[in-house]
Amino acid sequence: MPYDPEIPLICMDEQPIQLLDHSRPPQPMKAGQVLREDYEYVRKGSCCLFLFTEPLAGWRHVQASERRTKSDWALQIQELLEVHYPEAKRIRLVMDNLNTHTISSLYEAFPPEQALAKRLEIHYTPKHGSWLNIAEIELSVMTIQCLNLRIASMEELQIEVSAWEMERNRIQKSVDWQFTTEQARGKLKHLYPVI
Repeated sequence: MPYDPEIPLICMDEQPIQLLDHSRPPQPMKAGQVLREDYEYVRKGSCCLFLFTEPLAGWRHVQASERRTKSDWALQIQELLEVHYPEAKRIRLVMDNLNTHTISSLYEAFPPEQALAKRLEIHYTPKHGSWLNIAEIELSVMTIQCLNLRIASMEELQIEVSAWEMERNRIQKSVDWQFTTEQARGKLKHLYPVI
């Protein structure tokens, strides 16, 4: 579909993160020598990253959360609609079919008169087809570029992912999606026998 600023296409995914600290301080790099760190680590808990991306605009937003419950998802959707896209008539939201990703989660978290659900047009990826969600690709890129180190706290994690987000948004980096409708109809025929 072509870009529509009034009805943007947003892809959303989440990723669990294990927080790890060093058991011994790493030895800093020296000329001709790489950083040395002990293989042992200290587990500092876990959290979750929510990632939203608008692939046609080269925009993304990443937020760390302690959990990924229905109310956590609802809060992320509220921020998306009220902070990032307050002027959008509606948002086409692509995401996986996780049990927390439901309209009922919004009604459990907010009063009906807030009408968040009315501004969403949800498109779920098919079961075992989450690779069709561009947000999953962005999470993979973020993991490679930004999360390949030990991060001991949610605060540290948010600083790292915010810096990554700002740079990707600054350069308007987007996923070069090359999967055509014709290819989808062939490859996904077992999921959608009648189109």
